[in-house]
Order: sequence, then C-alpha cells, then structure tokens
Amino acid sequence: MPTVRKTARVVGVAAACAVAAGALYGTGAASADRPTAHTTAEPQNIGLLKKQIESYYGAHKDADGTWRASADSAYADDLARIEAGAKKDIDKAARKARHHGEKPAVVFDIDDTLLLSLDYEISHNYGYDSASWGAYVAKADRPAVFGTPDLVRYAAAKGVEVFYNSGLSEDQRSAAMENLKKIGVDVNLDADHVFLKDKADPPAYLSDCATAAAWNCTTVQYKAGTRKHIESLGYDIVGDFGDQYTDLQGGYADKTYKLPNPTYYVG
Repeated sequence: MPTVRKTARVVGVAAACAVAAGALYGTGAASADRPTAHTTAEPQNIGLLKKQIESYYGAHKDADGTWRASADSAYADDLARIEAGAKKDIDKAARKARHHGEKPAVVFDIDDTLLLSLDYEISHNYGYDSASWGAYVAKADRPAVFGTPDLVRYAAAKGVEVFYNSGLSEDQRSAAMENLKKIGVDVNLDADHVFLKDKADPPAYLSDCATAAAWNCTTVQYKAGTRKHIESLGYDIVGDFGDQYTDLQGGYADKTYKLPNPTYYVG
C-alpha cells in the first residue's frame, strides 16, 4: 500500500507481475515479512494480470467515470475476513489493557489502507508520477477501503488509541484529513496522532536517517521509527495495519495486519 507517494514505490504493472508470478503474495520464495520479486519462471502476462487485478476488485466505472471496487468482490471478502479477526484481537487487547492498566494503541497506514486509490491506478495504467498523484490526493474524494473506517471507530470505542502513520507528505495533510472525514474516519485527526513525512523539518526521533538537509529514511525506517516513537509515549501498539509489507516491518507492534493491494509495491 507523499508528493512523492510512498518512498521507493515500484511503478507500474511490471512490479505487480512478480506478485502474480507467486513471488510476493504467492507460494514462492517469499515470506510474509520478507517478500521478494525474484523469479526464474516466466512472469504472468501483463495484459492478463491487469484483467485479473480488475476482476479481483470487481472494478467498474460509476456514472461519472470513476473506477470503483465492488462490495461483493473477492477483494472485499478478503478485507472482511482480516477485519473480523482484527476486531476480535482489538477486543481482547482492550480487555487485557484495562486489567493491567496499560495504554493500547493501533496504527493505520492511509493510502489503500483507509483511502482506496483504485481509480488512480487503473486510470494511469498502474503507473505513477508525482504531479498526477499530488493532484489526485488534493481532490480529497477517494472512497474508503471497505470496512476500515468501521475498524478505526471500533478500536476507539473499545478505548484503544488510534494513530496514523502515512507516507503522504506534510503538505498533503489538509487534503488527507478532509478525505478521511468524508469517509467517516474522524478519530484523532490531530498532529499528535497523524504522522506524515516532513522532509523540510523531520522529527528528532528520525535523526538517524533524516535531517533538514537530507531525507535518507527507507519506508521501513520511517514507519518503524514512528511506531517506536509512539511506544515511547507509553503506548503498546497492539495492531499495525497496512497494505504494504514495508508498512509493517521493523518491529514495535504486537501484531500486524497486511491488507490486500496487488496494484503496486513499495520496497
């Protein structure tokens, strides 16, 4: 799952081709925490792969020509299964925390974890450039990823603190917050809970890889470093949600939840 969208994004369907070949999400050499795009087999035909992706989402155009996912798609079914398990885990963690006087928290990525970018991906033939992506984010009208707004509200209702850890850039904060409110995510949308990339003035807790002169953080360093900072505030992150493996790697979460996204890969 910034003005630069997500650091080290592999652009286009060519990246997803390795996915369909069984390297990233399949049964090849990859594991859940160490995906790899290496394969010695002929990759999936790129034209067929695009059709399979769109079938998986139940992709269709609405009246204004926007690509949407279908609520009865395999994609929606996979999300529902993951979210049902997550709710049970959150409920258990909340009860345990109340018993032990702890402060449980959950962390959500934003792009393709809360806000679905399927229209951008199909409309741009699974390619990417910063200008078109920036304009797309600025419109603030992406639909929700099925079920995740409810998951945010569920965690908050159980007394679990909600944080957001996104590769969007600081100058996209206003549009992102507007879009989240539109889909019903209006929980803790303040600067103390929403962490975005600030390359001009990076936080001190990322000083090992980022300064005002140079941003050298990988996605894993940025995401894990932010989770470490959240836990330094006294929280126990009981669940970390993201559409990319790099959203989840690096520790500082009791459990991780990988949401489906075959449209691009962030290394």
